[in-house]
Amino acid sequence: MSFDEGLYQWVQEALEPLGTVSMRKMMGGATLYLDGTVFAILDEGEIWFKADDESNAVWDEAGCERFSVTFKDGKVDTMNYRRAPADVYDDPEEMQRWARLAVEAGLRGAARKKPKRPSGRSAPRRPDRSG
Repeated sequence: MSFDEGLYQWVQEALEPLGTVSMRKMMGGATLYLDGTVFAILDEGEIWFKADDESNAVWDEAGCERFSVTFKDGKVDTMNYRRAPADVYDDPEEMQRWARLAVEAGLRGAARKKPKRPSGRSAPRRPDRSG
């Protein structure tokens, strides 16, 4: 994976009306966040938007392929990211449209990952030291 600083700056500029885009470099690429929600990765000069079961049909209809990684042993793994449509690279409105879909997937994923308290159990009590 490799990271393109100019592309990151374009994403920040195009999505400014939606919120603040931040980035964390990972394995030569970068993970992008909009107001703290994961919504895309940058790799090899391309944007890959977050997807999930709920949004896959929209991505499929637009012909956006899944992100895949080929390991040294030849194993191929796919991730829940989709190649951005070509028009996001020069049209801020299209960037915003597709980023919104990706942020929604990111929010759904974050909601599923929130730790839940085991049912039937309450928080540990502190000893009463009043006396």
